[in-house]
Formats: sequence, structure tokens, C-alpha cells
Amino acid sequence: LDKSVSLDQTNPAREGQCHHSPSNSFNVAVDQCTQCLTAISVLLSACGRAVRNSRIIGGQDATPGSWSWHALVVTYGPYGYKQCGGSLITNQWVLTAARCIPISSNNTVVHLGRYNQSGLNPNEVTQKVKETICHPAFSFYCWTYENDICLLKLSAPVNFTDYIQPICLASEKSTFHNGTSSRVTGFGYDDSYRFSNILQEVNVPILGNNECRCHFENYYYYYWLPQITENVTCTGPKVGWKGPFYGDEGEPLMIKAGSLWVQSGVQSYSYGCGGLSIYTRVSQYQKWISDTVTGTPPGFVTFSSPGTDSDLNFTCPTSPPPSYNIFYDNVSISNPLFPSTDGSVFGSSENLFHLTHVTSLCVLVALLHAFVVSGM
Repeated sequence: LDKSVSLDQTNPAREGQCHHSPSNSFNVAVDQCTQCLTAISVLLSACGRAVRNSRIIGGQDATPGSWSWHALVVTYGPYGYKQCGGSLITNQWVLTAARCIPISSNNTVVHLGRYNQSGLNPNEVTQKVKETICHPAFSFYCWTYENDICLLKLSAPVNFTDYIQPICLASEKSTFHNGTSSRVTGFGYDDSYRFSNILQEVNVPILGNNECRCHFENYYYYYWLPQITENVTCTGPKVGWKGPFYGDEGEPLMIKAGSLWVQSGVQSYSYGCGGLSIYTRVSQYQKWISDTVTGTPPGFVTFSSPGTDSDLNFTCPTSPPPSYNIFYDNVSISNPLFPSTDGSVFGSSENLFHLTHVTSLCVLVALLHAFVVSGM
């Protein structure tokens, strides 16, 4: 039974209606009724509806409540903390990137309804994470891009308000063509290479996987080559393009479907200022998410891009694509801004993760592992 809603993007006004070819068969009638009931249940659950909805590097300030599912995920450790983004998908579950959750950490906090990192947030709700379930096939030590997805169960269900709402998730039947306009939000680095004080939002275009592979085949970003499979999706780079950066890992990649916002990706990694960004493709993990989440199930929506995907026939150019500066070697990782009104001892901590020479570290870990195994 497909528990997702199909939204025909060629006619957004028909949102929530069921679309089937005419047939008098009993099975089609039953299927149609099932789809309609599912559509009603998703609409009643109000996922993806930003009640107050009206940019990251070069982005613009969001308005309070415009991205009511946005979650700030902060993991504390003995020497500091790691800041990431996430999305509220039910009243007790948050979706984020697996790379945001250190293996040894059991002290993660989620901030919902936060708009300002240094000022007051009267609509904010803060919850500790009760349970962390990352995809079992994700490899934390060597930063590949497969299965970079994690579910966080909050200590208690939250009450939905105008400022705290769940987002819909893209179902396994969804399609996102090259150039599809999308949106990303986050508190990550801005164009001055500091964590943003105000929640940022930016429009980004989907980059088809064939074209995305070309950039890696012709231009080696930081000396390693990620695998661009059907489990990931890309955005950028384009001339003058803006997008997520350091600190935006785990942020949702979103697409507007009628009046609903649908999450198509989980931000995994960005290659510097204005470079490629790689996301875990949510639609590929519908079964895993559904099997993992307890309590109220998340709302899955089928997004179908209109027309033909230009990426299907894309061939790599003979000349390398333009290079994009990678700034990590020269960037000093500054502290995120957190209010000090709670008296937390973590407010002055140094950031745990520096991205300089991650590849070298990964190779070193692999060599040490091989040495230990060979000596056993």
C-alpha cells in the first residue's frame, strides 16, 4: 500500500486529488479511494504548510515562522559542540545528516522555532534527543556520501504552533528534473565566513546527477571523488550561484508543491563558497524512515517534475568545468552565537569539527585499521 500523496506539478491547483487513468475495474476504484483517503490524512496532518511563509552564502534573512519545521541540531562533547540543521517531520522526530552526530556523543539538543541566534526567541522550544538512529550503512570515518541520514527522537512530543510545524517528505516515486527550483535554509557560514545570526534562506537549482558527475570527473574537489548515485542529489554550481556552506549539514532541501513544502534532500556536504552541494535523496529512504519512526507517521508526498529531464541526455564537456575556490584552508572556524540566558557552560565552547584535510585523516584512519587487522 503506497501511503504517499501524488501532486501533479503540471496542474498545481489539483493538489490532493487522485490521478488515475479511467477504468471500470474494482481494483482501480479501491486504489483511487485509498489514494484519496491518504491525501485527506496528509492534508489534515498539515505537513509542509508554513503558516507564516511569505539565503546561507549570499542569502537573505528569513522571516520568523516562515520555515516552521526548521531544527537547529547541536551536539555537545567534552571539548565543544557541533552545529547542524535538521527538519521536524512529526511531533517527535527530526531528520538530519548522520555526519552531524558523532558516534561517541549522547548529548544532542534540538531547537525548534529558533530564528535569532543571539536574541530572544519567544516561540522556541528546546528538546533533548532521547534516541538517535542513523542509517546502518553510513560510514562515519571515511566521508563518502551514501546513506548520510539520521533520525532523532525527541524526549517528548511537541505541540504544533504557527512557528513549529512538520514538513512533508518526498516519496519514493518522486522525480526532480535538472534545474528544478528549490530552497535551502540554515544558520551556517555566511559570506563573511561566520555563522549566521539570523536564519537564512536561498533559492538553489537542482543539478542532475549526470551533470553532477561531470564536475567530479573533470575537477577533483579536495582530492577525493564522491559517488554520485541514485541515493544522492546535487545543487549548483552556477556562475553567481549561492548555496549552503559549513554548518548547514543536515539542512532540508525543499521544493514547493502547490501549497505544500516537500523535503527532497538532506544536506550532506558543500564544496566551498558557491560550489557543488550534495544531499541525501529523501525519496530513496522512504521505507527506512517509515520503518524507523514510531508514533505518528511522517507525511510522504509524490512530487513529479513536469516535462522531460534534460539531464537524461547530458554528456560531459571535453573541457573541465570552471573551478571554484575552496576556502577551508584559510577559514578560522568561529563560534556559533548562542544566547547565554540559560547559564549553559557550553556557550563558550570551541567548535569540534574542522574540515581541513579531512581526506588525509580518512586515509590515515584506513591505514591504521589495516595495520591493526594485519597484526591480529
